[in-house]
Amino acid sequence: MPALIALAVSVGLLAVVDTWLFVGPLASFLPGLVWISFIAWGCHFHSGGGVKGSTTAIVGMSFGALVGMVAVILAGGALAGLGDLAAPVAVGLGAAVICLASAIPLLATIPASVYGFASVAGPILLANMSATDAIVPTIVSVIIGTAFGYVSEMLANALTKKEGASAEATADPA
Repeated sequence: MPALIALAVSVGLLAVVDTWLFVGPLASFLPGLVWISFIAWGCHFHSGGGVKGSTTAIVGMSFGALVGMVAVILAGGALAGLGDLAAPVAVGLGAAVICLASAIPLLATIPASVYGFASVAGPILLANMSATDAIVPTIVSVIIGTAFGYVSEMLANALTKKEGASAEATADPA
C-alpha cells in the first residue's frame, strides 16, 4: 500500500493500543500521561526515526525531564526567596542548561530536551505529584511512546510498497 496509507493504518491502530495502556492497565502508575507518550512518539519521527530517532527521543526527553524536575525543586527551594520570579528564573536556568548541554552529541537535538522539560510539569501540576515522584512516570511514558514510534515506523514500512517512500519520509517530508 502507499506509504501515507500504511503510516496512517500503523499509527491509527497503535494509537488505540497506546491509549488503552494508559487508561487501562497502566492508569494507576501513569495517571493520564498518555500525552507524554504521544509527544515521545512524535519526537521519534521528528528526530529522524529508526534507532537514531528512538535514542534521541529517549535520551533527550529524559534529560529534559530531569532538568525540569530540578527547575521545579529550585523554584520551591533555593530560588523561593525570589517570590513570583522563582519559577521564571528556574525555567530560564533550565532552558540555558538544555542549550549548553546540546554540545554533547546525544543531547544535540534541543527540541527533544524541551519536550521532556515541559512533559515533567504535567504530572506535577495535573496529578499533584512532587517533582521527584513525577520523574519516573514521565520517563517511563517517554520510553513507551518512543517504542510505539519505532514499532509504528517498522509496521508502516512493512505495509508499504517497496518502490514507494518509507514511513519516515512520509511522516517528515521536509
